[in-house]
Amino acid sequence: MAQCARAREKVLSLDALIISLETIRPQRIALTNGCFDLLHLGHIRSLEHAASLGDVLIVGINSDDSVKALKGADRPLLAANERAEMIAALGCVDLVTIFSELTAEALVRAVKPDVYVKGADYGEAPLPEAAIVRGYGGQIELVPLVPGLSTSSIIERMRAH
Repeated sequence: MAQCARAREKVLSLDALIISLETIRPQRIALTNGCFDLLHLGHIRSLEHAASLGDVLIVGINSDDSVKALKGADRPLLAANERAEMIAALGCVDLVTIFSELTAEALVRAVKPDVYVKGADYGEAPLPEAAIVRGYGGQIELVPLVPGLSTSSIIERMRAH
C-alpha cells in the first residue's frame, strides 16, 4: 500500500511552494483557488475535475481576511489553516497554499500553471487572472458547477431552519 502524505505536509507557504515547483515543473500543473469555507460536493467535483487536467493539482485558499472582504463579516466559518488542511487531505490535491489578496493574480503569476481552473460561474464575469494566464501561454478551464450547491446557499438553508 502506498503511503499517503499527511495533509499538513501538503500545505506550504507561497515561498516553499515556489521552491517545490522546481522539482515538479516538468509535469503539467493545474491550479485552482477559492474560499472553500464549507467543504461540499460541488467543491469535491470541481477539485476532481481540476486534478484531471494536470499531473499536479495546486489549490490556493483565500486567507481569513480576504474571505471576510469577499463574503461578508460573518465569514469565514473556518480558519484558513483548517480549510487548507481539509482540502490538502483530499487525494486529488497535491499542494495547498494560502494567499491574502482578494484575487489569485499574484498566485497565478508566481506558479504559472499550465492550466488555471475556475468554476463555470466565471463564464458570466471577467476572470481577473485571465490576462496573466494568457500572457504566458497558459490555458483557462471553466468547470461545471453542481446546481444549487454553494457555501452561501447552504448557510442560507441552515439559517432558514
